[in-house]
Amino acid sequence: MAWRERGDPVFDAFYASQIQYQNDSVITQTLNQNAGAALLDLIGPSILVTHSQSGPIGFLIADVRPSLVRALVNLEPMGPPFEEAVFNSGSHTRPYGLTTIPLSYSPPIDNVTTDLATVKVPSTNPERSDCLLQASSTPRKLRNLAKVPMLLVTSEASYHTVYDYCTVRYLRQGGVDVEHLELSREGIHGNGHMFFLEKNNLAIAARLERWIQKFSSPIANSTASTRK
Repeated sequence: MAWRERGDPVFDAFYASQIQYQNDSVITQTLNQNAGAALLDLIGPSILVTHSQSGPIGFLIADVRPSLVRALVNLEPMGPPFEEAVFNSGSHTRPYGLTTIPLSYSPPIDNVTTDLATVKVPSTNPERSDCLLQASSTPRKLRNLAKVPMLLVTSEASYHTVYDYCTVRYLRQGGVDVEHLELSREGIHGNGHMFFLEKNNLAIAARLERWIQKFSSPIANSTASTRK
């Protein structure tokens, strides 16, 4: 196969999508939340699929447009809640649990440090990390995310196997209806974090499609009046 270079229409189309990396998560999440909300206002109700670093962005878009997100599929989203568990372990990078910038909680959050106090829940599995969850006996609810059905997918051999269950526990604590699909329990083995690129990716896609079809009935054209 010939190497594609500038001037080749395929290369140029790909290259046009590439931008410099933005290292400020506040800027990244704010820009993508605004852009995602504007896109949904334009195209109407949709099913969102995120992977890894885009995980918080899916949560943020669903938070501001819950009526336009039919379902949210999270492929090993960035986590776990509040802190890093594998890379830069212990550093607190997501003060709102799932995101760096605000999410809608009920009751509302005035001071994120005191209103969203956490407690470390030890893991009963030595191969999994401890979880930071809300400390309150009456945890705040994720007011808008609780309106959106979610699927969280974890592969067998990814570093996410260490902590994805913490993200699931946090979502459920916040009132979110989330299903945790662990591929190994479905008989799909050997995958890492980039499982959509691996040889058995069609088997994974078929399993995800079965879940997505529950929410993919024909959707009429929508306008901005369908906002929350």
